[in-house]
Amino acid sequence: MPYKLSATLSAHSSDVRAVASPTESIILSASRDSTAISWKRPSPTVPFIPSSILRAGSKFVNAVQYLSPSPEAPQGYAVVGGQDTVVNIFALGPAQKEDPEYSLVGHTDNVCALGISQSGTIISGSWDKTAKVWKQFQLAYDLKGHQQAVWGVIAIDDEQFLTASADKTIKYWVQHKMMRTYEGHKDAVRGLTLIPDIGFASCSNDSEIRVWTMQGDVVHTLSGHTSFVYSLSVLPNGGIVSGGEDRSVRVWRDGECVQMIIHPAISVWAVSTMPNGDIVSGCSDGIVRVFSESEDRWASAAELKAFEDHIASQTISSQQVGDVKKTDLPGPDALLHPGKKPGEVKMIRNGDLVEAHQWDNATSNWQKVGDVVDAVGSGRKQLFDGKEYDYVFDVDVQEGAPPLKLPFNVSENPYAAAQRFLEQNDLSLNYIDEVVKFIEKNIAGVNLGASNEYVDPYTGASRYQTAATSAAPAPSTAYMDPFTGAARYSGAPVPTPPVPSVSPSAPKIIPYPKFVSFKQANVSAMQTKLYQFDEALRNEISTATLAMYPEELEIVEEAFTYLSQVTSTPSQVSLPPLGGTHAEAIIQILERWPASQRFPMMDLSRLVAAYCADASAVPGGRERFLASLFKASDWTEVRSHGKAMSKAQETNILLLFRTVANCFQEGTPVNEGQWVAQVFEALSHAPYALLTKVQRVALATILFNFSCAYLTTSVARDVVNQHTGLALQLLRSNTDDAEVTYRTLVALGNVIYAGNTRGISLDSAQSAELQTVMSALPAFPDDRIRNVVDEIRTLL
Repeated sequence: MPYKLSATLSAHSSDVRAVASPTESIILSASRDSTAISWKRPSPTVPFIPSSILRAGSKFVNAVQYLSPSPEAPQGYAVVGGQDTVVNIFALGPAQKEDPEYSLVGHTDNVCALGISQSGTIISGSWDKTAKVWKQFQLAYDLKGHQQAVWGVIAIDDEQFLTASADKTIKYWVQHKMMRTYEGHKDAVRGLTLIPDIGFASCSNDSEIRVWTMQGDVVHTLSGHTSFVYSLSVLPNGGIVSGGEDRSVRVWRDGECVQMIIHPAISVWAVSTMPNGDIVSGCSDGIVRVFSESEDRWASAAELKAFEDHIASQTISSQQVGDVKKTDLPGPDALLHPGKKPGEVKMIRNGDLVEAHQWDNATSNWQKVGDVVDAVGSGRKQLFDGKEYDYVFDVDVQEGAPPLKLPFNVSENPYAAAQRFLEQNDLSLNYIDEVVKFIEKNIAGVNLGASNEYVDPYTGASRYQTAATSAAPAPSTAYMDPFTGAARYSGAPVPTPPVPSVSPSAPKIIPYPKFVSFKQANVSAMQTKLYQFDEALRNEISTATLAMYPEELEIVEEAFTYLSQVTSTPSQVSLPPLGGTHAEAIIQILERWPASQRFPMMDLSRLVAAYCADASAVPGGRERFLASLFKASDWTEVRSHGKAMSKAQETNILLLFRTVANCFQEGTPVNEGQWVAQVFEALSHAPYALLTKVQRVALATILFNFSCAYLTTSVARDVVNQHTGLALQLLRSNTDDAEVTYRTLVALGNVIYAGNTRGISLDSAQSAELQTVMSALPAFPDDRIRNVVDEIRTLL
């Protein structure tokens, strides 16, 4: 029989992040509402009710496990962990409790995973990159070796343990010693479960589940989930249950998906299995659900119908299911033909609506899973502050803080909506491009172009967590911090800053003299990654000579100390600015280090250029500094060969462009030396088709910042011609990114304006070419682009 809804447990007021079901009569759940709840029922025919509500503080609770009864706790214990960094242990009973019996202190960051052996040994995993083993409520072993957060843990017995991490690896430990590392996942590993007689299974942000032997052989790779897979559990018959970001719980047997249970929620954060084979899920809608394949435990026919209707009433973004061209879709008759595999999605046109249906092998039926909201004719509005919007997103800005509302209408400029959101919530406008990317990813129908954002190749994935009222979650390709993997505002080190736009009623924007800089960064994470790479080089005989020399270590340490002060407390900097010795050390290290390990040093260069412009101010210093950066990024090779970039090249070239953009700032002598001409010559004939979106934005920012400098400083005509040529090339090649086009146009407008004030106009050939290029620009739905084009034509 297929699994069907058995029970719905509603008491939490926010996401349910963890569930445990040790017996058929006990369920434990942990939530972001800062509580854990023990649910009980005296018999299978009686509904579950909250028996104990456990609250140790006001922070999120992210993990929960059950500890067997003892004389002091005849009903057993709930072991919970969360954002307060403490593992709290509550004796279960019929009461609301705020004081745990035991508190295990030692982690320094969010506790996100828990496991318990049959005899009661506890293992906890944390964002502090460690797992800790506790015996008799005392720390027994500290498991250190992962490079990122530990998201999954298992106590095989009292002395053997498994840990899974955002560093994409799984590790096997005997006591405190690491014995084996399992590699294969392409992204953060989120969950683990033991598989009897085989080994264990793991799930990952790469959307795959892997079944391993303890020796490291992969028995099965289970593919089917379409987004992050967060949680695993094993059924009494050996089957596997998984839950993830694609709204589904999936049941797997013998390497195949045999059933998919769609949920009316964005994220299925957690799954657990009962001894009787029932499945428990915890979701982002704050509800715990129980599913059973035993017909006598199914919910009533009315409850099942209500659950199916709830699923069918959900709205799905066309970004999630693919491009939607309504006129090409079949009608309802298409559902008369069976699906080819579990989970196959078919879209049909039903009157004015576009519906998504999913094939369920267990029932041999198509199940409606929602209306596709971005297709023409969906037309649903959401209310916010008394006004109607097409979308109202919930955006998590910071762990521990409530989500912020981001309203958006498809007819408005995403930059205007982003600017309004940031200003209303007192957030820095430096984050405007990150907000725009978030909007564009969720609104398939109004995307300005294909998304090709930079994703860190080293540290794993995260996401904007959306609980949108009328849209699907953001895809997992959001911009990532190169050092922490974070994609939230608090973790993204260098969001692209804005160039203000103009409305028809606003003053003209040209000339616009305010430089754009890439200054934000997580300096401590950058330093940690740099030292990690240095240690790795030092520990290998073949690369030991590449590691930093003692004097270089001292100089780099000085640089990080200064930058930590200037980025966190700029008014209280007590150290002298960085100078030529620091720039020279960067050059020397970049020349030696392998390409895949240069990016922390490239990013250090970005901050040195932003905060210490005089570090390379000696005659020829800027030329030498910039030449080393172009060389370290492999720019010449990429430009000349025209082949797709490696991940290392993609990262380093992005940081190169941002460093060069930072070299142009107020007071920088653009008319001294040859460094500006050197930059424009290196950038000429750039392989624009190979550049990612964020790289193109950074390149356009270089052109824009030069134009700001040219407004106040005369520069040789040859250099201005180089700039104009580059801008025209970028405009011709960019067909899908409004922000790139806008920044480049403003850069040209500034240059033309400054030239006119000095009696130096564009020559007739360049003027004619610019008119032609502007006439051929794509029809971006942006008034600001049309306004700037009109201003430029007036200036010409």
